[in-house]
Amino acid sequence: MSIINYLTRIEFGEGEIVRLPELLAALKVTRPLIATDKGLVASGLVDRVAALFGDGVVVFDGTPANPTEDAVIAAHDLYVRSGCDGIVGLGGGSSLDLAKAVRLLTGHEGPLDQYTAVSGGVARIHGNICPMVAVPTTSGTGSEVGRAAVIITADGRKLGILSGFMLPSIALCDPELTYGLPPRLTAATGMDAISHCLETYMAPAFNPPAEAIALHGLDCGLGAIERAMADGADKAARRDMMVCALEGALAFQKGLGAVHALTHPLGAIRELNLHHGTLNAILMPAVLRFNRETIGAKWDVLARRMGGTPDEVIAALNMRIGMPSGLKEMGVTEAMMEAVSHAALKDHCHATNPRIASQQDYLEILRHAA
Repeated sequence: MSIINYLTRIEFGEGEIVRLPELLAALKVTRPLIATDKGLVASGLVDRVAALFGDGVVVFDGTPANPTEDAVIAAHDLYVRSGCDGIVGLGGGSSLDLAKAVRLLTGHEGPLDQYTAVSGGVARIHGNICPMVAVPTTSGTGSEVGRAAVIITADGRKLGILSGFMLPSIALCDPELTYGLPPRLTAATGMDAISHCLETYMAPAFNPPAEAIALHGLDCGLGAIERAMADGADKAARRDMMVCALEGALAFQKGLGAVHALTHPLGAIRELNLHHGTLNAILMPAVLRFNRETIGAKWDVLARRMGGTPDEVIAALNMRIGMPSGLKEMGVTEAMMEAVSHAALKDHCHATNPRIASQQDYLEILRHAA
């Protein structure tokens, strides 16, 4: 038997951000905390959103590129001190994941590691937590409709906290918030979304709706990413990229795989602070090749949809959009690869790759992507 759930309320459309106070009021939120980052504050977007509320909003802008438990605790402390009763995640995947973790702490005691999937934390999470609206400003992680928050816990591991209760109450998806996103960030976040579509399609669980959604998202992403990079105001391309991100995350309820099992510990390397989507892009060709012998007819489906051999199509796309040539260019050393190959075995995405990797397999994938 398979249990298939889809998923949470989604409000999608250009200009929909102005409805945020209305949506929060429907959730009975009177004093929201906006969890965001300093880059969005500098862009003026946070002031634009806060102006919708007058004085009834509190802003936490300390989200790091890879969210940490320390930042989650700081945001939760501000939430409590300010008398907040709901949360808005505004930004990319880091801000949305941090907001989810803060939301978790509104009904659960810390530390966070007890709620991670690898620690059996799913059963410890309940729904007695505050409402949340997720507002993505990039088209990448799809965290706005995901049941996970990926956080660097106090012991330095980058781990997933998973539960249906972690799904935002409402996802408010406004493509206008991504207009003008710089080409490099468009590329990196876009490849994150594309990797979700690819990995979840290959994952072995029985979930035909997820596979259909993933393939449509893949079509949207591959067709739009270079257009969105070339013209940040291309409305159709920006809309399609947001659809790709949304559908990639709707689909990854089915499971991800080796790419994410590796990029989570890579992203936890504090001295490098590597971008998740960029890592996904670099690792994807090697993981596609690793999975080919196991996924059977799915390889042929992907080849037809993508217009060529899947690993070669992604490798060529990476070159055209300016991804780094490999992990070594990003500062990843052989010693780091060795440590990451061991950590990947403990990641929650390890078990849902179609071909289960050994530690040596992971090390070889990393070396091929170096």
